[in-house]
Amino acid sequence: MELIRWSYARRKVVRAYFDKYPVSTFYFRKIRSYYYLYSSEWNENDPVITGEDKEQMHLLINDTLGRRQAYENRKSVQYKESYP
Repeated sequence: MELIRWSYARRKVVRAYFDKYPVSTFYFRKIRSYYYLYSSEWNENDPVITGEDKEQMHLLINDTLGRRQAYENRKSVQYKESYP
């Protein structure tokens, strides 16, 4: 999957478009120092969004905006790894 284009939608919100979902629009909100998918305008002509696709979207948008390290170091990942 590739990030086709992105733009700022409003304060702390980024609008993004991906090649796998050409008709759908995805909105990422800034949480602390990284961006996280919080909303989408999904179109029925696009495939169903999977968890793996969401993770890849997070990595692509944060990498593009220079926030990848902050995204990879978020607390929820550290909590999952330390919890049995």
